[in-house]
Amino acid sequence: MPSGADTVEVDFITPRHLAGGGDPAWITVPLHRACGWSHGHDPLMPRVLLSSPDQKALLRLEPDLSGQWWTLTHTRKSSRPAWYASFGARTPVELIAAVTDSLTDPAPAATAPSDPYEPLQQLAWTPPATGADGLVSPDGTVYVQRLGSTQESHPWFITAKLSQDRPIWQARFDAHTAPRLITAFTTALTDPHPVARIDGLRSLPTLDPSVVTRRSTDVLAVDIAGALEERVQTLAARHALPTADPMPPARPPSQHGLSR
Repeated sequence: MPSGADTVEVDFITPRHLAGGGDPAWITVPLHRACGWSHGHDPLMPRVLLSSPDQKALLRLEPDLSGQWWTLTHTRKSSRPAWYASFGARTPVELIAAVTDSLTDPAPAATAPSDPYEPLQQLAWTPPATGADGLVSPDGTVYVQRLGSTQESHPWFITAKLSQDRPIWQARFDAHTAPRLITAFTTALTDPHPVARIDGLRSLPTLDPSVVTRRSTDVLAVDIAGALEERVQTLAARHALPTADPMPPARPPSQHGLSR
């Protein structure tokens, strides 16, 4: 690393669902710059509102100590009823971004799995010991559950917790959310790659090395800014693809574009 260069200490954390929320700009900036979502401005309110170009989808980020911080709503469209998804404050932005990236994809892959359980089953997630429906991560800290009969439309809940009385975050998808969006979330949830956090010590729900792995390194500040720019450009390129013969969307950039 160049002598005297401006660097920032970055923590690379696994598993990603225990890394803390991260920088909201990882979601909001690409939605605005790459996907054309417009934003409102109210200097008196500590919230962010972004609406899709067709005004059918709305993303709200609003601090709420008693509830979900992120809410994504969509009005009725063709044959699909209105739906919503919400995410707790400590839900990693990389997981929420997987949902918004899938929602804004102009040419979603027809062969992508639509069963949210499939990515989990591939990595040996198992039913809970209580015999209830759903799947639990091998380390026991994440529980993915669809309420009600799987033959009908019912909401999904993904809960991260260190113990029964130590919840960390919860993601909720209502019964009318497109399965591919929920699957995008569960796929990102099972990604084994670490995520980068500048405020790792403050964001981690636990420092127990048997639960969370944290590796720190100095990274050039320009590389941190460049990682978000790379993400914006990658997502913007999807909308520039020819519509007559669409190519598959580019693979999302490596986490924050930072070397580990």
